[in-house]
Amino acid sequence: MSRKVTKAELIDALYERTTVSRKEIHSLIDGLFDEIKKAILSEKAVELRGFGTFEVRMRKGRKRARNPKTGEPVSVSDHGVAVFRPGRELKQEAWKIGADSEDPTNDQPR
Repeated sequence: MSRKVTKAELIDALYERTTVSRKEIHSLIDGLFDEIKKAILSEKAVELRGFGTFEVRMRKGRKRARNPKTGEPVSVSDHGVAVFRPGRELKQEAWKIGADSEDPTNDQPR
C-alpha cells in the first residue's frame, strides 16, 4: 500500500500507450498540472468527470491551536486548504480494494 507512482512513471506508461514522445508527454502533464493549480488558486473547482474534483476549501482559524511538533500554543488565521474529492466511479472502484467478497455488507460505499 505504501508504493508510489511518480510523474516519471506516469510519463513512461503513457509513452508505451501512444506514439507521442516522452518530452511532449512531460510538457503536456506539466501544462495540465499548471492549469489545475491556476484554477484552484483562483478559487475555482476543477472537475474531471469519472475521476474527481480539486478545489480549495476555507478553514477557520483558531486562537488556541498547538504546534504538533513542539506542543507550543500558536494562533492560526483563516486559511485555504487544497482538497481532492474522488468522483463516484473512482470511489466505487476504490471501495472494492481489500473488500472481503463473501461479506454482503461490503458491497457499496456510503
